[in-house]
Amino acid sequence: MATLPYPSAFFILFFLQIAHVAKSESFIGVNYGQVADNLPPPSATAKLLQSTSIEKVRLYGADPAIIKALANTGIGIVIGAASGDIPAMASDPNFANNWINSNVIPFYPSSNIILINVGNEVMSSGDQNLMTQLLPAMQNLQNALNSASLGGKIKVSTVHSMAVLKQSDPPSAGSFDPSFADLMKGQLGFNSATGSPFTINPYPFFAYQSDPRPETLAFCLFQPNSGRVDSGTNIKYTNMFDAQVDAVRSALNSMSFKNVEILIAETGWPYKGDNNEIGPSIENAKAYNGNLIAHLRSMVGTPLMPGKSVDTYLFALYDEDLKPGPGSERSFGLFKPDLTMTYDVGLSKTSKTPSTPKTPVTPAPKPNKAAWCVPKAGVSDAQLQTNLDYACGQGIDCTPIQPGGACFEPSTVASHATYAMNLLYQTAGRNPWNCDFSQTATLSSNNPSYNGCSYPGGST
Repeated sequence: MATLPYPSAFFILFFLQIAHVAKSESFIGVNYGQVADNLPPPSATAKLLQSTSIEKVRLYGADPAIIKALANTGIGIVIGAASGDIPAMASDPNFANNWINSNVIPFYPSSNIILINVGNEVMSSGDQNLMTQLLPAMQNLQNALNSASLGGKIKVSTVHSMAVLKQSDPPSAGSFDPSFADLMKGQLGFNSATGSPFTINPYPFFAYQSDPRPETLAFCLFQPNSGRVDSGTNIKYTNMFDAQVDAVRSALNSMSFKNVEILIAETGWPYKGDNNEIGPSIENAKAYNGNLIAHLRSMVGTPLMPGKSVDTYLFALYDEDLKPGPGSERSFGLFKPDLTMTYDVGLSKTSKTPSTPKTPVTPAPKPNKAAWCVPKAGVSDAQLQTNLDYACGQGIDCTPIQPGGACFEPSTVASHATYAMNLLYQTAGRNPWNCDFSQTATLSSNNPSYNGCSYPGGST
């Protein structure tokens, strides 16, 4: 019999939650960097964002033109105080008051400012002065918000890189670097007391670069893979994003801050890079961002935080052509300066159906009639078992192919995998990449239902 990795109670939670998805996608945000000389005007960007399901934007500073352009759009705005402002903000409450008076008061509430990040990746900078001054700066900024009667409306936090973790594998052993444990505990105490999130930048792209095996790529791109079992919890992880987020959750829990929520300030995948870079391509970028968005929309959550989607800000809205470093650093943009899509991951409000990218390898085309996702001819049982484990691990209801279920017979890997692969395709949005399974699946107009076993299908 084919093995199924998750209990049916989990699937019930999935279907209770999925009704929420159609109403709101407030968990999807985007980073709006400005290290470029070819960006469209803020007014055009505001209109672009309103045409998408993106509901939050993160700025690295507090550009008044952008903040004004986003007024009355309802889009949540995250602004940033520069790392260079930390010493003055920490030592002088008046500096913090003036910062709020200049960067928040003139625009709020027409411009929906929701969070202020103080500095960027300060705790992994190695600058001991900034690291020790960070919390006092955050406290003074919070006090300034309180004085302006905005304390309960706008949160204050700081953004971390994954380097703040001493250990992240397995996820259950996630822990912070002990060299600054006291400083981190103070910051987490602030997050806990004010209800602000712990914001961090997980990048499966960099994890793949450090371990460029095919199975690692599939794990990073949310594609079918054999999974990785956490030796501490026996939980099987089927993607790197969940593993990294749960490592952060474990680190927070280990310091007794279970109530502090996680916010993903940055994550993304570059669509091109230098010749010596491993991983950048349009195909990989579309797979990562598209599958991540589908994962968030599913409301499955992570194994340690099931049934909800963590707020996630994609990196990035546009390329930043003036950024230093390898070519990939300038190639994360979801949109071009002319406001067209670099590649389609289904963010448009008018159509959540991404167009097929112009790449050498393309998924099956998306038909306009009823279609079912089925394995291609000749796929091995081992690959089908991998597909089965992956699909059922994404939160779909695999109980019909368990003993006693309407689709349990015939009890073969091929039959069970076909059911699970199709159900994932139907529930994840009926996008071409949902019926890819590492190029082992295709769309068929022939309904595979039989006897009392009904295969969900629908118009696409």
